[in-house]
Amino acid sequence: MKLPLRWTKNTLLFGGIAAWGLLLVSCVSVNRAVFAPPSVPGAKFAGSQACAECHDDKTTGFHDATHAKMMAPGDNAKEIGCESCHGPGSLHVKSGGGAGTIVNPGTSPETCYQCHLDKRAEFDLPSAHPVKNGQMSCSDCHDSHQGNSILTGGTNLAGINDTCLKCHNAQAGPYAFEHEAVREGCVTCHSPHGSVNARMLKTTNANLCLQCHSQTQTAAGVIVIGGRDHAGSLNRGTCWTAGCHEGVHGSHVNNSLRF
Repeated sequence: MKLPLRWTKNTLLFGGIAAWGLLLVSCVSVNRAVFAPPSVPGAKFAGSQACAECHDDKTTGFHDATHAKMMAPGDNAKEIGCESCHGPGSLHVKSGGGAGTIVNPGTSPETCYQCHLDKRAEFDLPSAHPVKNGQMSCSDCHDSHQGNSILTGGTNLAGINDTCLKCHNAQAGPYAFEHEAVREGCVTCHSPHGSVNARMLKTTNANLCLQCHSQTQTAAGVIVIGGRDHAGSLNRGTCWTAGCHEGVHGSHVNNSLRF
């Protein structure tokens, strides 16, 4: 005699927990990025060693690069490292480096978007670097072959600025009166991939400046910033459009960055 299966609340509850547990284990059992390398019609994987024979300038420092974590060891994977981003290279090797036989992420951001999905979305924001229309590429600011991919060094703040100042040289200075925030890095105020705000600013009001210039309310109606009452100024616009601190990157005539 078979008893009818009865779905009770407890059955559904514990069954759901068990299913969720199995799903969670399956998702966290891989400790590296998993994605499909770009496709090159008719090509097979040749292995990173084949790439090193011609591109030793790229492969020499690759072992210390963040992107080296995508290296898949083993005979089946053929030490896939370079080909994770450039696609299978057998045709490229056979042709002696012929054009169109390998994927070049420098001409299209799609390869980078496989992992950096959030950057695809940021480049769609109203104010963004012109990567999607082909005027720039990810490799203009990032070097995937060494270090942590930020040109001139990840924790080297001066180096980060140098990357930006290659194009934005009008902001380079030197200035008689520097804005300390510039020393901290352009990304203190700007979102380098894209923003909903003009000029890729992180925000468009005084809160951007108040990240560093803290305000104190010493009495009713008095807001002190930098030793001066700003209560009558904060409602006139942003710090750099209210006729006060227009020289946001630095000034030659005023230590309060006016003009």
